Amino acid sequence: MIRAQLVSILLIAPALFGQAPTLDQILAKHYEAKGGLAKLKAVSSMRLTAKMSGGPMDFPAVIEAKRPAKFRMELSIQGNQLIQAYDGKVGWSINPFQQSAKKDAEPMTPDELREMEVQADMDGPLVDWKEKGHALELQGRESVDGGDTFKMKLVLKNGNTQTIYLDTDSYLEVKTSSKRKIRDTEIEAETTLGDYKEEGGLMIAHAIEAGAKGSPQKQKIVIEKVEFNVPLGDERFNMPAKPAAPPAPPAPAPAKP
Repeated sequence: MIRAQLVSILLIAPALFGQAPTLDQILAKHYEAKGGLAKLKAVSSMRLTAKMSGGPMDFPAVIEAKRPAKFRMELSIQGNQLIQAYDGKVGWSINPFQQSAKKDAEPMTPDELREMEVQADMDGPLVDWKEKGHALELQGRESVDGGDTFKMKLVLKNGNTQTIYLDTDSYLEVKTSSKRKIRDTEIEAETTLGDYKEEGGLMIAHAIEAGAKGSPQKQKIVIEKVEFNVPLGDERFNMPAKPAAPPAPPAPAPAKP
């Protein structure tokens, strides 16, 4: 009699207390919270106008993306333009603050290129993660800044790893941490996301803070304007050709006898 009652309690316990959601269930809620997969994939291009701050300075930034995998970020700093871009195959940058002070476009290093490929994914790595060749694992729950989150480990196709934290109430990303190698040195960074606002039916984080793990110095990004499906020509992302070298001066005329 007692044994039968215990069995009955064990059978109905999951219904009483609720079963932990599966990875697929959490992801479905996440896609829905973002605005739905249909709306996400209907965005063919995007432009974000933002303000970045690193220490005492604020400077304007424009971030552009276009399917299938094009990305460009342009920062205006003290009258100079720092540009990073990726056309789907080639990554390049113009950095007038390097010691060489070159203003021509230079190809990215292999490590920078791997990072740019991730940035160029407009939907983010959680959408169609299997098809993209990533590996994803649910690692339970963890508190982030006093809030409960679902913790997921993502191993990207390129070998770098991310830990993604989704708020258990909103199912939106509140934090990511990443590990990647740059010149054989492992770098661990953290990004927090907040101030979500609806833009064109999609939930977009308008406050982003990023920096090395454990460092008090963080780069802050405040999104001021969001534009979807803006006309962006491919030339915005293609690496500019280097200007032609000036013609050689004419050879001196032979001396007259």
